[in-house]
Amino acid sequence: MADKIKVKGELAGMFWFAGWLFTLAFTQLLWWQAILALVIWPYYLGVRLR
Repeated sequence: MADKIKVKGELAGMFWFAGWLFTLAFTQLLWWQAILALVIWPYYLGVRLR
């Protein structure tokens, strides 16, 4: 039988995604700005938390 695999970052990923969706809704971005935010926001967040 195969062993179950546990993912430890699952909850953090859900919080990140919820925060990203909240940010998009709060700032009322257009669709192309939302796609750009998907790439840029994690970068700036990582730099800030470093």
